[in-house]
Amino acid sequence: MRVGWRCTGLRWPDEGPELGWRRGGAADVRRVSVLSYGKELGFRALGERTCVGARGNVCPVAAVVPARSTGARCPECARLDRAHSVAADTIADDPRTYRVYLAWFGPGMVKVGITAEERGAARLREQGAVVFSWLGRGPLMAARRTEEVLRAALGVPDRIPYARKRAVRGMLPGVGERAAEVAESYGRAAALEGGGWPDSLERLPFEAVDHGELFGLGGTEVARAVTGLVDGGVVAGRLVAAAGPDLHLETGAGGVVVLDTRLVTGWDLTGADARAGVGVPVVDIGGGGVQDGLF
Repeated sequence: MRVGWRCTGLRWPDEGPELGWRRGGAADVRRVSVLSYGKELGFRALGERTCVGARGNVCPVAAVVPARSTGARCPECARLDRAHSVAADTIADDPRTYRVYLAWFGPGMVKVGITAEERGAARLREQGAVVFSWLGRGPLMAARRTEEVLRAALGVPDRIPYARKRAVRGMLPGVGERAAEVAESYGRAAALEGGGWPDSLERLPFEAVDHGELFGLGGTEVARAVTGLVDGGVVAGRLVAAAGPDLHLETGAGGVVVLDTRLVTGWDLTGADARAGVGVPVVDIGGGGVQDGLF
């Protein structure tokens, strides 16, 4: 990796996680790093973190953005990006077919959501859903209406904070138990006959898809989480798991540290010794206390 490369985030094709990279200039160069568990990673942040732009366009003023922001966009670019977001209900005439899903992240953590059918289950992997099942498919507004009805009927939130998802990944129940919890929620949703399901939404049968093996979640408890990068700061270790935007890195005596790759976007990066550990601000999420600093 050379100075000038910028991470565009963690992606989840069917085969497994990969990091996207971009280097601007006269020629816009992009590449992908396929990740595998057991592989050693190491990089160093350089300079200041600047806005990643919106909708594939660079930020016209290269605005500096906070190290702890997961969005990595200045207010103006964030507004432009949000203006073309299905999640923000700003696109009502999208002709694509959408799917409604139930996603499970841990005991008692279930949510309902929608995603474009053409994306398959990529959205579920991007969120870190350990288990999911489709509920139905149809036009955008029918899918959105179903999502709202089921959210209210099932008493589930529209989003679950990543901090809560991370906190339970090292102590998840077995495959059968977590599938049963999704099945219970699916049954309650399917029982709402005449309770708001639009006629234009095609019901889909229950099928629990488990991402535990794909994510590499084998019971290793995370000890700390990176809260942001700094100029000259190193993040390095052996990749043991990944889920959503998170990489779980074994750092030796420091235990397993989770890196939200959304915190990496916007930084110029260069390679570092994979055994250098972590030299950026972290927070303790495994021992009950909170310790923010360098180690």
